[in-house]
Amino acid sequence: MSDPRGDAHRLDQVVAIKLRRVGQSLTPRRRSLLEILRSAVHPLTIHEILERGSELAMSSAYRNLTVLEHAGVVDRVITQDGFGRYELAEDLSEHHHHVVCSSCGSVRDLVPDVDAERLLQVAMGRATELGFAPTTHRLDILGLCADCAARDSA
Repeated sequence: MSDPRGDAHRLDQVVAIKLRRVGQSLTPRRRSLLEILRSAVHPLTIHEILERGSELAMSSAYRNLTVLEHAGVVDRVITQDGFGRYELAEDLSEHHHHVVCSSCGSVRDLVPDVDAERLLQVAMGRATELGFAPTTHRLDILGLCADCAARDSA
């Protein structure tokens, strides 16, 4: 799908269709969550989402994010710190991977390069040979972010 990130109306239309498929609708609160995620440059924790202007209680935000995740609108990235971080699903944004700090749990997007994508396609082909039916792939690189690495070396 082309990138509807720059077109909020088109994003709303696509999201509404996905939500209808699971018996849900695009409510003003869900639209607010989507706008926060659409404008983010990396996956956000629930606390970061609420800090950015969502007028939801934390429990309501979790419920709505769960519905959006079930509908295939939002992806949840789980890190070693136990917090989920949320972002728009890839088919609503763009294909990317993540670098994940194993100390503080920060997650940043990593744009894949052609060579990495070729290797992952080979791996998906091997999975097919085993009888698995892959639909997509994701790659999370674990390590230390610059801040945590600097603290560890100090």
